[in-house]
Amino acid sequence: MEYRRFFGQAIDRLKAEQRYRVFADLERDASRFPLATWHSDNGGPSREVVIWCSNDYLGMGRHPRVIEAMTTAAERHGVGAGGTRNISGTNHPLVQLEAELADLHGKESALAFTSGWISNLAAISTIAELLPNCLIISDALNHNSMIEGVRRSGCEKTIFRHNDTAHLEEILIAAGPERAKLVVFESLYSMDGDIAPVGEIAALCKKHGALSYVDEVHAVGLYGPRGGGICERDNVMSQIDVIEGTLAKGFGTLGGYIAADHVIIDAVRSYAPSFIFTTALPPAVAAAAGAAVRQLKSSQDERDLHQKQVARTKAALAEAGIPVMPNPSHIVPVFVGDAELCKTASDILLEKHGIYIQPINYPTVARGAERLRVTPTPYHTEAHIVALVEALRDVWRRLGLPFGAMPQVGKIADDKGRRLKIVAAE
Repeated sequence: MEYRRFFGQAIDRLKAEQRYRVFADLERDASRFPLATWHSDNGGPSREVVIWCSNDYLGMGRHPRVIEAMTTAAERHGVGAGGTRNISGTNHPLVQLEAELADLHGKESALAFTSGWISNLAAISTIAELLPNCLIISDALNHNSMIEGVRRSGCEKTIFRHNDTAHLEEILIAAGPERAKLVVFESLYSMDGDIAPVGEIAALCKKHGALSYVDEVHAVGLYGPRGGGICERDNVMSQIDVIEGTLAKGFGTLGGYIAADHVIIDAVRSYAPSFIFTTALPPAVAAAAGAAVRQLKSSQDERDLHQKQVARTKAALAEAGIPVMPNPSHIVPVFVGDAELCKTASDILLEKHGIYIQPINYPTVARGAERLRVTPTPYHTEAHIVALVEALRDVWRRLGLPFGAMPQVGKIADDKGRRLKIVAAE
């Protein structure tokens, strides 16, 4: 059998649907972020570009205290973890990091994983599996990692319409007070930038005897007086049973985690295969992450400047007639609505203007909802914003894209809250 043919055909399908992903070879400059060197894969010369789509929202990956913590730990402990958590991998900087994270969210314990994707997969599947006859109730737009955690659990699931608390309560009532229930949702949805009514959802969970599990991946570090996320900002952290976050976005390093009651953390630690059999975070990474968490607990400067540059970017784009999808968060989605045009727009920005913004196409967003996802940081200057606006205006003219208010995007869930054409957000 010609096995290679099947793989080739699968790739050809992606290319035909404009869904084939091309990675940009970027050499980030820590001293001058968001500047980077782009190494073209077509043999062209390397050139300087401005990154406008980084998930390192606050630029903590270049913060001097974070870099110093990593280099000092690497020199002292070496660069690897040496094993799983059970077999020599529970290094002291990692234990300290987990204590910092538990304190950040006001929980008894925390548990660190190698990524936010793994923390959702491990925690959701393990928590649900350990509960008798558990019903998982999931928001219609939850991230792929949460969906995979639900699937891995083997439990019955139902989906509530996105951010629809009335629909959620209907499901909770129908499930009955005696049945174990786990409600999983995100605080901030990274593709549209909308924010969940976390307080209402937490209250409904308490009212109807459900465990609440919130993904704060795109909010930790960025919101709340100490960077605890939307739940801290809205003063409901104590009402949420499990808070999941990442170290790779607002904190600028690597890894994921959950924070919760000690018994829940101990159960996940003891039963989750994707935790038990995975090599631990290395000491240098844990030390860097811990430094980032400590810095953002004590400093509001990064968050204030970030929000200031986000507001300026949104205002400048709107004034120029670039169709920014409105939302209350730091996400700046620029609507395109066509996969091929979205990819072409990204290519022109990179090749002609030295601006890197990755196209967001299906399955990350629904077909017909393709967009450029802009993420300002505190290090984007006024000159960067001006250049971005002029570049996007040029691209819009070249491609004949409409200026002005963003058009209506087709619905993304049916009346039962089921996902239609959306699979995952990155």
